[in-house]
Amino acid sequence: MGRLNDKIAIVTGAGQGIGKAIAAKLAAEGATVVVTDLDEANAKETAAAWPGAVAMRTDVTDRQGVQAMAGRVVQQFGRIDVLVNNAGWDKASPFTDSNPADWDRAIAVNLYGVLHTCKAVLPVMAGQGSGAVVNLGSDAGRVGSSGEAVYSAAKGGVIAFTKSLAREMARHQVRVNCVCPGPTDTALFASFAGPKLREALTRAIPFRRLGQPDDVANVVAFLASDEAAFVTGQTVSVSGGLTMS
Repeated sequence: MGRLNDKIAIVTGAGQGIGKAIAAKLAAEGATVVVTDLDEANAKETAAAWPGAVAMRTDVTDRQGVQAMAGRVVQQFGRIDVLVNNAGWDKASPFTDSNPADWDRAIAVNLYGVLHTCKAVLPVMAGQGSGAVVNLGSDAGRVGSSGEAVYSAAKGGVIAFTKSLAREMARHQVRVNCVCPGPTDTALFASFAGPKLREALTRAIPFRRLGQPDDVANVVAFLASDEAAFVTGQTVSVSGGLTMS
C-alpha cells in the first residue's frame, strides 16, 4: 500500500526533470496524479506512464487558466489533496547585464505561478479540512546564487510565502512546506551550466555529486503524505550538504 493511496495530486511543470520525477513518485505511492505542463505533449507522455494519471496543459502565469484547471480537477475527481508547485524558469546572467523582460518572466513563473495555483486550490483544501501543498523553492532563494539574482529573489519570495500560508491555513488542517533543491542534474541545469561549473559544484557538494530528480521527489512525497501530518511551514534543502541550515 502506498503512502498516498486515494489522494488526488496536482503537479505543475511535471512534463520533464524534477517535476516528472515527482509525478512518478507520487503515482508510485498510490496517488492519482494530474500532470500539468506548458508543453502538452510532455505532460501527456508523463501521464501515460501511470494508470489513472491525467494530463492538463497549464500555463501557471495565466491566473484564469490555472483557475480553470483546478475547476476541472474538482469536477473530475471531487477533491484536491496535494498540490506540488514545481513549474519554474530561469535564465542565467549577471544582474547588470540582464534584460528586464527576463525579470518579468522569472517572477511570473516562479512567484506568481505559485500564487495563482494556491489561490485556486487552497479554498478547495480548506473546504475539505485537509490538504498538503509542497512548493519548490531553491537554495538560490536561501543563500543567493551568482547569475541568478531575480530567480533567487522570486524563490526567496516562495519561501516567505510558504511560511505565511502555513500560518493562515493551519486552522483548516492544510499543511504548506517548501523543498529547496541544490544543483540537480536536469535538462534545465545542463542548459546553462557548462562542464566547468558542473565540476566546480560537484567538488563543492560534500557528497561529491549533483542531486538527481529522485532525490527531490522522495522528500516531496514525504511532505505530501500523512507521515508529515505535524510538519508545516518548513523549508528543506535537498543539496547533498552544499547548504546547511
